[in-house]
Amino acid sequence: MKNAPILWVALALLAVVLVNASFFTVDQRERVLLFQLGEIQGVDYEPGLHVKLPFVQNVRRFDGRVLTLDNLTENFLTIEKKNVEVDYFVKWRIADTTNYYRATGGEELVAMDRLASIVNRGLRNEFGSRTIQEVVSGERDEYLRAVEQSAAEAVDDLGIVIVDVRVKRVDLPRDVSESVYQRMRAERTRVASDLRARGAEEAERIRAGADREAQVTLANAYRESEMLRGEGDAKAAEIYAAAYGADSEFFRFYRSLNIYRQSFGTRDNVLVLEPDGELFKYFKGEAP
Repeated sequence: MKNAPILWVALALLAVVLVNASFFTVDQRERVLLFQLGEIQGVDYEPGLHVKLPFVQNVRRFDGRVLTLDNLTENFLTIEKKNVEVDYFVKWRIADTTNYYRATGGEELVAMDRLASIVNRGLRNEFGSRTIQEVVSGERDEYLRAVEQSAAEAVDDLGIVIVDVRVKRVDLPRDVSESVYQRMRAERTRVASDLRARGAEEAERIRAGADREAQVTLANAYRESEMLRGEGDAKAAEIYAAAYGADSEFFRFYRSLNIYRQSFGTRDNVLVLEPDGELFKYFKGEAP
């Protein structure tokens, strides 16, 4: 009886193992297959606790959520035979667990590899029937729907369903992109040069017009000034004549003063004249 405690412990452990092997749980994010001696006995159990035969039946679990096939960049030819680099991703999930297991062995990497080949073929066909302008414009949704429809039948044999296909980026290859950028740069340079030439031409036209307008304005101003000066001289001559007619002796005296002022403006002015000359008669106080 000394071995009785050990026996009870062994029986308890055996019972725990037996119970653990007789039940399995299913998470709501999982899809499961129940196998018995390698044959499928049950599929797609509801979330919760389920019973199975211990040591005879086993469970394979698969991710039932929407999965992402990403980091895919492929080169495709457009209808113009232009090579483009396309970065895309695919959303997919398991639809038929039994077919999925039979087609891929339950390996997610195998499923993704085959799915990538199918979607790649569909995109190649769609890009090959469109121009670059079409594949980067608003028709993107149209050809992506076409890819989903064409791939739906092919992936049905894999037991999966495509939820969505999206193109993240469409680029030209680096060497082609550089040539395109160079051509665009040359075109922009040509347009800029043309605009600068037109601007210079317009500036010259405006400058010539301004110079012509300035010359006309100066000529008109000079003419106006000459007319005013002539009118002033005439008026002055008229006033002088009137003054001379009113008092000729005063006029001669005034004119002599002006002559004195202009002749002896500085100390350097020297005149050599006879004392009895007409110019000095007012210095002597003589009347005419």
